[in-house]
Amino acid sequence: MDLLQSYTDQNDDDGSPKQLTSSPEASPPRLLPSKTSAPKVDDTMLALTVANANRTLSKPIDPTQHLVAFNPTYDQLWAPILGPSHPYAKDGIAQGMRNHKLGFVEDASIEPFVFDEQYNTFHKYGYAADPSASAGNNFIGDMEALQKNDAISVYNIPQHEQKKRKIEKKKEMSESEDVEMELNPAEVDNPASDVWLMKNRKSPWSGKKEGLQTELTEEQKKYAEEYAKKKGEEKGGEKGEVTADKSTFHGKEERDYQGRSWIAPPKDAKATNDHCYIPKRLVHTWSGHTKGVSAIRFFPKHGHLILSAGMDTKVKIWDVFNSGKCMRTYMGHSQAVRDISFCNDGSKFLTAGYDKKIKYWDTETGQVISTFSTGKIPYVVKLNPDDDKQNILLAGMSDKKIVQWDMNTGQITQEYDQHLGAVNTITFVDNNRRFVTSSDDKSLRVWEYGIPVVIKYISEPHMHSMPSISVHPNTNWLAAQSLDNQILIYSTRERFQLNKKKRFAGHIVAGYACQVNFSPDGRFVMSGDGEGKCWFWDWKTCKVFRTLKCHEGVCIGCEWHPLEQSKVATCGWDGLIKYW
Repeated sequence: MDLLQSYTDQNDDDGSPKQLTSSPEASPPRLLPSKTSAPKVDDTMLALTVANANRTLSKPIDPTQHLVAFNPTYDQLWAPILGPSHPYAKDGIAQGMRNHKLGFVEDASIEPFVFDEQYNTFHKYGYAADPSASAGNNFIGDMEALQKNDAISVYNIPQHEQKKRKIEKKKEMSESEDVEMELNPAEVDNPASDVWLMKNRKSPWSGKKEGLQTELTEEQKKYAEEYAKKKGEEKGGEKGEVTADKSTFHGKEERDYQGRSWIAPPKDAKATNDHCYIPKRLVHTWSGHTKGVSAIRFFPKHGHLILSAGMDTKVKIWDVFNSGKCMRTYMGHSQAVRDISFCNDGSKFLTAGYDKKIKYWDTETGQVISTFSTGKIPYVVKLNPDDDKQNILLAGMSDKKIVQWDMNTGQITQEYDQHLGAVNTITFVDNNRRFVTSSDDKSLRVWEYGIPVVIKYISEPHMHSMPSISVHPNTNWLAAQSLDNQILIYSTRERFQLNKKKRFAGHIVAGYACQVNFSPDGRFVMSGDGEGKCWFWDWKTCKVFRTLKCHEGVCIGCEWHPLEQSKVATCGWDGLIKYW
C-alpha cells in the first residue's frame, strides 16, 4: 500500500491526472507507461502540413521542390505558375475570367500581318503602334526615332530609300564585275573554288525564264508530230480530223409529182391482218455498209423505210416497199455508230457514235439539227416517247450515268447516276412515267422519269448483264436478253418481278448484245444469236418455233415489220440487212 501511495504522490508531482482517485466508471488503473514497437517517426513535416492545410489546398505546387509531402489534387498539379495572385481568387484568376485550363487566354483581334509588321518595326526602329489605344495614332517606344522616321513601318519603305537600295545593288553588281575582271581564270573555271560558286550562284527561280527554248530541234519536231498524230487517233478524230456533217440523197427525186416528200408514208399502207406468222424465206437483201451493221429501226408506225447504223461510221436509210434501194446516207460520225432511235413521227432521228457524240438528224434533208456530247461514249439513246416531250433525250453513257438533255436549249437537265457499270439500255414503261435501265453491273434499275432516285433495284447473284430489253406489245412484260443464253421476262407492274415460268433459251448470245423483239400481236418472241441465226419462240409455250440461218457471223439486230405481219428484218456483222 505504501508503494501505491508513493506512486500516486509521484504522479501528483508530475502534474498528470491522478489515476487512482478517479471515478468508479473509469478504466482500471494503469501501473506502467505504455510501450510501442513502431519506430520513432519525425512528424515535423506532418505537423507543418496540417498547419498549412488551408494554404496548401489552394496553393499550386512549387516546381522547384523535390519532395511533395502530401497528395496534391489535379487542380494543384495543373495550376499555372503565376506571380502575385488575384486578391479575390484562390488560384490567382477570377473564376469568370478563366477560359482555358491554364487560366485566361486573350483573343487577339489583330491580323497576323499587322502584328508582324508592328513586331518587326519595333525590333528595327524601337517604336510600334499601341494596340490598346483606341485612336490609331498612339505609339509606344522610342518617340525620337518615331519622329525621325516619320512613323513609317518596316513594310512602308519610302521612295528615297527604295532608290538608295537600287543604287546600292547596282554598285554591288558593278563591283562584282570589276572583281571578276581581276580574277584568276583558273579559279573561275574550277567548280571547287569560292569564286566559281559566287559567279555561278543563281536564284532558284532564275532557270525558268532563261530556259525557254524558242526553236525545236528536228528530233523534237518529229516527236511532237508523232505524238499529236497518236493523240488524234486515240481521241477518235475529236481533235484530229473533225468529220463534216454531210448527207447524200440516192433516190430519183426528193419530192414526187404531187409534191410529197420521199419520207411520206404510202396512203394505203395498213395492217393486212391481226395475226402474225413466222417468216420462211428471204425476200430482199440490202447491202451498202462496208463494215458490220450494229442496229436497224423501221420507220415508226408505217415501216416503209428502214434505218441502219453501220460500223463504217455511216447511217443509211433504205426503201422497203418499192425500189428496195438506199435512199439517203448520213455521214457525221468519225467512228462506228452504236445506236439509232427515231422520234415518234419519224421526221427526225438520233444517232450515238463511238466518237462520243450524239447527233440529232432531220430524216428528210439530212441536216444535223444538234450535236450533244459529255466526253464519254453513249451506248444507248432514246427520246421520251410522250408526244409532248419529244425534245427530251436520254442517253446511257460509258461512265455509268444516264444523261437527260433538253434538245431545245441544249442543256443537261438531269443526270441519273446510280449504276456501277456502263449503261446498256433505256426502256420506258408504265405510260412513259418510268423507265428501266440495264447496265454492265448486272442489275436492272427502275427510275421515275425526271427523278434521279432508283425506285426499284433488281440484282440477284445469278443475274448476268442484259444488253437488250424490249417491251411486250401489251406493255405488261419486259423481255431481257441475258448473257447466260436465255431471255428473261419481267413484269412492268409495280413489283417488276421476274416471271419464273417464262424463259426462252436455246440460242447462243454470250458476249453479244443481240436484240430481242416481239411480233406486233405479241404471240412470238425473236432474237438474233452469235452464230448468225434468228430464233423464234412461242410466247405462250416458250418453245422454239423456228430458227433461220440469216448471217455469216453474228446476227445482232432483228425487227418485226409494224404493218406486214409476216415480215422481219435482220442485220449482222457481215454488213448485210436482210428482209424475210
